[in-house]
Amino acid sequence: MNNKNEIAKIASIFVDNIETKFSSLANIRSKRVGIHIEKILQSFKMNGLGSHHFSSSNGYAHSDIGRDVIDKIYACIFGAEKAAVRLQFVSGTHAIACCLFGILRPGDNLLSISGKPYDTLEEVIGLRKKGQGSLIEFGVNYEENLVFEDQSINYQLLDSLLVLPRKLIFFQRSCGYSWRSTISIQLIQEACTYIHKIQPQCICFVDNCYGEFVEENEPTLVGADLIAGSLIKNPGGTIVPTGGYVAGRADLVEKACCRLTSPGIGISGGMTFDLNRIVLQGLFLAPQMVSEALIGADIIAGVFSELGFTVNPLPNASRGDLIQAIRFNSPEALKIVCKAFQEASPVGSYLNPIPSSMPGYESDLIMAGGTFVEGSTSEFSADGPLRAPFNLFVQGGTHRAHIKIAIRNALIALYNADLIKLDHMD
Repeated sequence: MNNKNEIAKIASIFVDNIETKFSSLANIRSKRVGIHIEKILQSFKMNGLGSHHFSSSNGYAHSDIGRDVIDKIYACIFGAEKAAVRLQFVSGTHAIACCLFGILRPGDNLLSISGKPYDTLEEVIGLRKKGQGSLIEFGVNYEENLVFEDQSINYQLLDSLLVLPRKLIFFQRSCGYSWRSTISIQLIQEACTYIHKIQPQCICFVDNCYGEFVEENEPTLVGADLIAGSLIKNPGGTIVPTGGYVAGRADLVEKACCRLTSPGIGISGGMTFDLNRIVLQGLFLAPQMVSEALIGADIIAGVFSELGFTVNPLPNASRGDLIQAIRFNSPEALKIVCKAFQEASPVGSYLNPIPSSMPGYESDLIMAGGTFVEGSTSEFSADGPLRAPFNLFVQGGTHRAHIKIAIRNALIALYNADLIKLDHMD
């Protein structure tokens, strides 16, 4: 029987070898950081960012110059007419919900072309738990279908869905808890162009969570009318404590903000709690954080694929978000890996993740996330619904060294549970 130190050494060497195998891909991801940093620097320069913008006002904050310059910087980076970056958004789901409720009216037709939405949007739409004031309860008609197949668009299906006039078409860029590919910027561009050609007035709205700074462009630069996301994911650079953003056509951003605040106030209100510097610094750090998370995801895909587990995306596949999914086909393996990841966390390493209910989710979730900001998936975390086939969704990571430590811990734990063999790591 190999002792503990020998097993740890074998696991470390195995992970190092996988990292070396993907070194050329890591170089490509690292070079992309410069493209995004240059865009951010240009936006800072164009908008005259200075230290005086770090201070914020209070009360109604009708004249918060720091908040206003943050909005302009985000709009510039995303190629949007207007943006609203608000700490009053409690999550990405909240920002998305404000967009949907701000734009849609009774009788309007809402269509999701990325299939089933993320769990937390099901109650927003009205697919679960009646009586909560969902879109369906307010008379909005909803339909969903997946038109993206193997990095292409099923135009025959999309044509059939566009026979009915649509007020808004929803894209969820990330896979969420589904086993599908991320929707690439190229596919978003092609779909938006086609939809606008058939229905010029239709609004193309993209849930941009987990996708910011992964590819060279953002959805609003290639035809999307509106995007929304969370500041405790990619654009917050792991240091922003809360908040979200919306960006796109000016009238649509205003509608979303009227839902966040009230009609008549809209985008003009909302103080920033003296966090302007953190929001801006997080944005500046974000491309580097995203790059490290992507490199970590490549290593995770390579390690678990080599061990015989099904992974999505596959090693060396193109990526449109930070998420790496692993299929364990057993609740025991899922729990073991989550516990190992938690033990490698900087915060709460002593905790043992157990499946439990969470607001907005249908199934019990198991989540490893010892993060400095609660729920910050731009920091290293892993979670998944406790339902067959027991997929784990891993995301984030400020640096690949931390991710490699977590992977090594998981391999040791899986070996000790007799779920993998040492010869798998040769």
